[in-house]
Amino acid sequence: MDRKIIVLDTTLRDGEQVPGAKLNVQQKIEFAQQLKRLNVDMIEAGFPASSAGDFQAVQEIARTVGDSVTVTALARAVKSDIESVYESIKLAQNPFIHIVLGTSNIHVEKKFSRSKDAVLEMGVEAVKFAKTLLPEVQYSTEDASRSDFEYLWKTIEAVVKAGATIINVPDTVGYAVPEEFGELIRKINDRLKNLNDKVILSVHCHNDLGLATANTLSAIKNGAEKVECTINGLGERAGNTSLEEVVMGLKVRENYFNCHTQIHLKEILRTSKLLTHLTGLDVQVNKAITGENAFAHSSGIHQDGLLKDKNVYEIMSPEEVGAESMELILTARSGRHAFKNAVEKIGFDTSDHDDFEELFAKFLKLADAKKEVYDHDVFYLVTEHRKLDEGSGHLYELESFQVVTNDLYPTATVKLRKGGESFKDSMVGDGPIDALYSAIKALVGLDVHLKDYKINSMSRGKEAIGRVNIRMEYQGKSYSGRAMDTDIIKASALAFLNGINAALLDASNDLEAAPAPQEA
Repeated sequence: MDRKIIVLDTTLRDGEQVPGAKLNVQQKIEFAQQLKRLNVDMIEAGFPASSAGDFQAVQEIARTVGDSVTVTALARAVKSDIESVYESIKLAQNPFIHIVLGTSNIHVEKKFSRSKDAVLEMGVEAVKFAKTLLPEVQYSTEDASRSDFEYLWKTIEAVVKAGATIINVPDTVGYAVPEEFGELIRKINDRLKNLNDKVILSVHCHNDLGLATANTLSAIKNGAEKVECTINGLGERAGNTSLEEVVMGLKVRENYFNCHTQIHLKEILRTSKLLTHLTGLDVQVNKAITGENAFAHSSGIHQDGLLKDKNVYEIMSPEEVGAESMELILTARSGRHAFKNAVEKIGFDTSDHDDFEELFAKFLKLADAKKEVYDHDVFYLVTEHRKLDEGSGHLYELESFQVVTNDLYPTATVKLRKGGESFKDSMVGDGPIDALYSAIKALVGLDVHLKDYKINSMSRGKEAIGRVNIRMEYQGKSYSGRAMDTDIIKASALAFLNGINAALLDASNDLEAAPAPQEA
């Protein structure tokens, strides 16, 4: 019998916990809309109890895509967390509350310092309370792969009787191996079907040993009905199960697994590229399915075989996942239809007529300046157009700058605007970027430390757009900043300012008593 596997995407929750991957509200909504086009069954939109900003993002995602996609968010087994999840997702048509609580000895003894029975009771009470708010509740047995089986089952049995409708079995630290994890799922599935055959069995695997996809597929083979994944495998430490790998594994080996998903395969690459653009975190070139070289062949023997028959060395075609061999080059003579196609191809929404007209006018201006406009230029145009206005009154803008570079005294003069005020300062540095960043730091008065600086070309030609990604630390937290411009010095200044503004927004949004995000 061909089973349908439910796909939950947790890129906006677990994936966003990666240092440097934090997105603003508008970017999260943009990505959620692309997940809707990808046709995922469920979106885990965040951890609303962690900050006011995350709460707002989850709420907006529930409002914008919750009409057709099931939306959830994470809560610890704490009443205030559960209430926060409910308030943030209740606007969606089919929301459910996701509760996580550890079951392994190390979590029970070291993390909670309570008895096993006391921790189990915490979980039961949390489920009972969540059921008073929504009919659907998922319970995650954190660190299940390192748990004593009988205690793990005792917990599952108790929370199902309390009303849990989805049981999620996480390999939280990537400890499991496929045969062992598959057997664990088989045993749980057998007992669960006897207990309540309407409860959905789910898995959430991490990739610390590079086995997340293998463990997930093994779980599916042994009865799991739902999988939790992220695009590009983004996530804590070595990442999560890669959505594209699981989906294409089931598609290519359909006769073996006898399972399918409802994912729109042609949206896979577009979703991957949008995430890369939004986070600035590149995909390794040989990454399965979404890597730049995933369908590239350099060996003469391989090329010869492919020319004779693609099936010689390809088990799936690049077109299946939305890869295109041709990039449409736009010019000032390109019409609205061609430009709209280019914007939608990289994952952005164009349904707002007035917004699109504004964007098209900016495109014509850019096309006049650059002559030829490529996909990366289009992305730059859209992201600059849709910058988050939130909190603009207390954020910094770059008004003007001048950098003089030499081997004696590289100097930068910077003028910033904040609200209605302008500030100007000059600094000498070890080089032009050091001088530029020193001047900005002096103006904003924040003790920030640059941890990483990366620049690369986003398009070709002499008018190529440079993309700058920076990662900085402020008050023990990591923030990223990204910017693009044909002037790489200007892009460097804007990236640094974007990182500083992210820190300022975070400081204004954070709930002082909020806990740190927790893994499933």
